[in-house]
Amino acid sequence: MAAIFRPGAAVFPHYRPNPAASGPPPAMAGVGGCSTLRSRKLPVLLFDVMDTIVRDPFYHDIPAFFKYCEELLLLFSVIISLISSLIFPLTELAQIFFKDGRPFDLEGLKDCMRRGYSFVDGIEELLHMLKENNYELHAFTNYPVWYMMIEEKLKLSKYLSWTFCSCKIGKRKPAPDSYTEVLHRLGIEPTSCLFIDDRQKNVEAAKDAGMIGIHFRDADSLKQDLSSLGIELAVLT
Repeated sequence: MAAIFRPGAAVFPHYRPNPAASGPPPAMAGVGGCSTLRSRKLPVLLFDVMDTIVRDPFYHDIPAFFKYCEELLLLFSVIISLISSLIFPLTELAQIFFKDGRPFDLEGLKDCMRRGYSFVDGIEELLHMLKENNYELHAFTNYPVWYMMIEEKLKLSKYLSWTFCSCKIGKRKPAPDSYTEVLHRLGIEPTSCLFIDDRQKNVEAAKDAGMIGIHFRDADSLKQDLSSLGIELAVLT
């Protein structure tokens, strides 16, 4: 079963501050301003982005751009992991992408990435349903500053806030402190937080942090999992 949660976790309480957070919880930029400290619809939904909401061009389009095989591109993924933990300007990427510092067409790479970004089938409709039902949605992603190119093309901020990007918070999934940081900033109990990711290890880490976890497979399966947890998906009229 894709959804991972503790017994009774489908019953979400109304807003309650997280006692582990020091001071009042920060005001978060929710979807359509639906959330306030006085009235907050729970659960708060945390979405991974790449291959959960947005098709990841890294393993599909970039090998063709460089005319390399996928196995060689795996060597570059180590660099990308480091970049995603930092506020790293794209212009500096050209200086370290290759070990020998050889130049390459950075603008062409960016265009290749932009062309490859698209919504995973069926997911935009689901995000629209959640927004219409006034749920608070946040991105919780390990993606680097390239997320700004996704925003430019797909305008994800119509549906969620780019709140928890590793390049902003300096922490990456599945490290336990990344989930702790998210809960602290949201100021809610872990069981009032629903986390969705296509990588099982990230979902397991969310469960260990006390969150409700859903392993993303496709939009239709996610709809079923959300409905089984009592999430309202009917479009309001």
